[in-house]
Amino acid sequence: MRLKLKVFLLAVIPFVGALVLIALAVGHQTMDLARRERALVEASTLAAKEAELSHYIALAQSTVQPLYDSRRDDDATKAEAVRLLSKLDYGTDGYFFLYDVAGRVIMHPRQPELEGKDLWNLRDVNGFPVIQKLIAKGHEGGGTVRYMWEKPSTREITPKMSYVITLPRWNWMLGTGVYLDDVQATMDQLDRQVNANIAATMWWIAAIAVLGVVLIGAGGLALNVSEQRIADAKLRLLARQVVQSQEDERAHLSRELHDSTSQTLVSIKLLMESAIARMGEAAPPALHKALDRLKAALGEVRNISHRLRPAELDVLGLPAALQHLGEEFGESSGIASSVRIRGDVSHLPEEVKTVLFRVTQEALTNIEKHAAATSISVWLAFGKSGVRLRVMDDGQGFKVDAVQLDPKRGIGLRNMRERLVSIGGSFSIQSRPGMTQLVAEVPAASLRQFALKEAA
Repeated sequence: MRLKLKVFLLAVIPFVGALVLIALAVGHQTMDLARRERALVEASTLAAKEAELSHYIALAQSTVQPLYDSRRDDDATKAEAVRLLSKLDYGTDGYFFLYDVAGRVIMHPRQPELEGKDLWNLRDVNGFPVIQKLIAKGHEGGGTVRYMWEKPSTREITPKMSYVITLPRWNWMLGTGVYLDDVQATMDQLDRQVNANIAATMWWIAAIAVLGVVLIGAGGLALNVSEQRIADAKLRLLARQVVQSQEDERAHLSRELHDSTSQTLVSIKLLMESAIARMGEAAPPALHKALDRLKAALGEVRNISHRLRPAELDVLGLPAALQHLGEEFGESSGIASSVRIRGDVSHLPEEVKTVLFRVTQEALTNIEKHAAATSISVWLAFGKSGVRLRVMDDGQGFKVDAVQLDPKRGIGLRNMRERLVSIGGSFSIQSRPGMTQLVAEVPAASLRQFALKEAA
């Protein structure tokens, strides 16, 4: 794992971990608060309904209180009390009911079919003994009981809370109740709102986490790009320095060969020619043979000196050096060659001229060794967009990708590419049987940078 990736992970993992812990803590605290809030709301709602029911019971009790206080316990008095209570209701599902203390239904306005029935052993859907608990609560002095009962308006089994009292002398249990489905709906709505709020909070935390990771990644990427640019600039500078050092060394060796070794060989040649002239026909054949080999050595030294650093490149400029290079290539290889120049390339920076010359030199060397070509052409053009060099041959061609990917081949192509990259240029090559084209370009911006550097 690379160091930059490790640093990125070391920055992201603690950040995401902290947000996860915050999310868990927020979720836990929110759920706990929601449970307490739900319990508080439910308790306050039920308390309000209980108070409301007690008021209704007080109203019903006050309605029959004159009859009850009359001390008359005959059936007529009780029937009148039942009649008065049956007329009391409030809303669709608000009514009063009467049972005797044995569990027999005396009055039930919404379910008259139950009147006269013994419901002492009745249990709701949860197995709760409804009538027994209601009568027991009445005997305790009154209060509320919660159970499941059929709601008149919907005919569905619904949670209900009833408030009951007893009329001891008549052995009656008087009660009324409210259905709690609205309370349950309120609680469910509250739960949904809490869950929605928790979900929204988690989404916000997730969004913050994603944004944080993106910002960290963007910062790392920006730093990486900046460092990469600096590294690329340093690498190009190093490459230029290496190339320049090579060219300086080539120029030095070229001068040494021309000024020292070549002059020494010329002096030896003159001495040998003078000696042969004095000896005339008496000169041994070996001396003539040595003179011939000395001439050949002198020519080879001059060729090496020229190849190391052609004088035309420094004295006459790039066009003349390319023209001479093309002529030499044609003479040595027997391949027809042409060199064309367009535009004024005399003011190119020295480094650019050197690179373009070396690229052409390397291209011609590759053509001579591998292409089996019959003709080559070199074009050099200078314009507003920069300078462009193109070398084309009609040889057998090659597979560009295979050569570039093979570490044992394509060294010349890599050298040309690296030379051009070092001066901010670009290199491309196309090849097929019958045509191979190499294009080297240096944009105007790079030329201006080198021109400013030379001016400074």
